[in-house]
Amino acid sequence: MTDKDKSILRDLAKRYLDICNKPEQQERRNRWRLHNSFKGDRPLIYIRAFAWHEMPESVCQCEDGLARSYENFFRSHLFWDTFDDDSIFEPWITVNAVYRGAGWGIGAKVISPNVSGGACKFDYPIKELDDIKKMQTPRHEIDEERTAENVQRVYDILGDIITINVDRGPAHRMWSADISTDLGHLRGIENFMLDMSDNPEWLHKLVSFMSEAILNMHDQAEIAGDWGLCNHQNQAMPYAEELEDPAPNHNGVKRSQLWGYMAAQEFALVSPAMHYEFLLQYQIPILSKFGLTAYGCCEDLTHKIDILRKIPNLRRIAVSPFADVAKCAEQIGRDYIMSYRPSPADMVGYGFDEDRIKRILKRDLSASRHCHVDITLKDVETVQGDPNRIRNWVKLARQVIDEVYG
Repeated sequence: MTDKDKSILRDLAKRYLDICNKPEQQERRNRWRLHNSFKGDRPLIYIRAFAWHEMPESVCQCEDGLARSYENFFRSHLFWDTFDDDSIFEPWITVNAVYRGAGWGIGAKVISPNVSGGACKFDYPIKELDDIKKMQTPRHEIDEERTAENVQRVYDILGDIITINVDRGPAHRMWSADISTDLGHLRGIENFMLDMSDNPEWLHKLVSFMSEAILNMHDQAEIAGDWGLCNHQNQAMPYAEELEDPAPNHNGVKRSQLWGYMAAQEFALVSPAMHYEFLLQYQIPILSKFGLTAYGCCEDLTHKIDILRKIPNLRRIAVSPFADVAKCAEQIGRDYIMSYRPSPADMVGYGFDEDRIKRILKRDLSASRHCHVDITLKDVETVQGDPNRIRNWVKLARQVIDEVYG
């Protein structure tokens, strides 16, 4: 890494740390802590994506690959801070552990498109029923030597400026632990949907194997003392009165001290009964080990709220752009936090029609006025190169909140 790269990173790290130390960061922590514990009185706003690749500020100057990854992190957060949403920036950066034996033994090959940025297709490795015999049980095993080398490299550059957090949590988390995502990659969505009717016992065997393997890996990580307070997962800000706050290098915690998260995007077109039979009943044993859990990403859960009630520690439910917001709000009531996710296309993706934006937000927030709601803007693929669009959207969203909540 060149001296120029190091100088760029050190300057950005100092600027990022200045943001983390702003008084409003602690105020946001307090608001999220109350909100996630059913004590908030107004929706909070979380910007999860903002077409960063379209912004001139996203251009990295470092030459080294590792340096560029942290440069991108710092630059994106410096830009993100200008939105004035309720996102929290933590005063540390993370180095992920390097793992051994964390895979399934077989993997999907990606068939890349000819056009940069286009869609891709997977060549699913489980083509025949007997192909599941090729699968191996993943294990929680950290390559300590390679992990230490990576940590030392980052520490030598930034360790005197900002805390270097080492994430030792198990490799299978979030998408790689919800079963649904890997099932789609390994078998293919069309194929496993047919299996529900054509090969139901075989599919139960496959999903049961995956569930038990993930649960065992999580158990192994807990026994090893590798779950940490940096491992909260809820697709929002993880502060809650019932759980300990996120913290760097605070390992040896139990899953009962953490947020857990799963989704079922690949099951969007599956009936509630089959969703429960072939997925949710196998997700619950994994989720139940966590203190609080969040469920859902982009899938429509309108007709699945009832089966989600079977998750004993459920706290947050995603209401995606494809869902019926009013029907979801009616079912969720005040039993769970409603993570409302308006369509990024309608909000910021094509033009910036203030009337359209305010009409949609007012309709949906009015329908969920009786719920504990926060607003997540996510999956923003384009803002048509407009650097001000997201911050202007946040201002509009706050105006609508004022109108609805007074």
